[in-house]
Amino acid sequence: MATSMPTPFKSPLHEMTQTTPTCLWNDSASVAELTYALEHGAVGATCNPVIAVSVLKSEMDFWRPRILELMREMPSASEEQIGWRLVEEMSVRAAKLLLPAFGAHRGRNGRLSIQTDPRFYRDTDAIVEQAEHFSRLAPNMIVKMPVTRAGIPAIEEGTYRGISINATVCFSLSQSIAVAEAVERGLKRREREGKDISTMGPVCTIMVGRIDDWLKVYMEKETISTDPGYLEWAGVAVFKKTYQIFRDRGYRLRLLSAAFRNHMHWSEFIGGEVVISPPYAWQRRYNASDIEIVPRIDKPVDSRIVQDLLARFPDLRRAYTEDGLTIDEFDSFPPTRRTLRQFIAACADLAALVRNTMLPDPDVK
Repeated sequence: MATSMPTPFKSPLHEMTQTTPTCLWNDSASVAELTYALEHGAVGATCNPVIAVSVLKSEMDFWRPRILELMREMPSASEEQIGWRLVEEMSVRAAKLLLPAFGAHRGRNGRLSIQTDPRFYRDTDAIVEQAEHFSRLAPNMIVKMPVTRAGIPAIEEGTYRGISINATVCFSLSQSIAVAEAVERGLKRREREGKDISTMGPVCTIMVGRIDDWLKVYMEKETISTDPGYLEWAGVAVFKKTYQIFRDRGYRLRLLSAAFRNHMHWSEFIGGEVVISPPYAWQRRYNASDIEIVPRIDKPVDSRIVQDLLARFPDLRRAYTEDGLTIDEFDSFPPTRRTLRQFIAACADLAALVRNTMLPDPDVK
């Protein structure tokens, strides 16, 4: 009797999702890009103002008629209000594609990650209020909250209210632990009141590439000399140390790797019960590679590299040690400031794109 041949894996990312506990989420709400990711094993996706601007630019033929409809439906709405309505609609559109995975994974995956307005980073109540609204847009929403001084209590309160949280704007061990402890407090409050937590799927994002980015900027500013290859490992080292601590302490949320700058931001985390969330371009690059799919999460970064970086870069020491940052210092940490500025600028870019439809320039044919 003939035996059937095993089905070959479609790609390295697909192989990872089928043979290890490491999950793939798509760092985009573009339907075309998400469809590609789903074909290669993805079980999640993301939307935020930066992504929304990118989607609008690439899909304006689709979204322009909707902007005109919203202008009629919301006659007194500002360009900013219409822009955020588009973010919501993009997110709901993408979330529908993830519903099968949401059911199959009982809420742990299959979620669309939608980001609260980054301009609320100082306002706990505003973050929670918007998170509640976003969580009701679709059954499989997960809401991104910033790991700022105001964001930590918002993460606890949102978790208590049953919102699955994706902590973002996070770069350090101390920030990640503050998130984990806030989520644990929120979950325990729910448990004490007999409220269900079985389908919640919180994650904490570490923007590994943005750690590397800042060290490269700092190196140029301070005229530091080191092996340039070492700088590609900084975010990896922070992520791996954080993962080990999370596992040892039994925190009930997963880490997520984002802000990809090299293949180690994927390949070094294979085998962990973590999420990797690369954008479409990086997924294509990874799938065209010959990188072997083997577990590497427990392989430490070369100690010579870590010690060299810690000796030369004070902000890496702050990111790599548990007491490196206090909650009051989260907002002033340079990677936090740089990222918030980009996210806030994207809100203006989003409004400007809407403005070009609402008030087209009469001087442009």
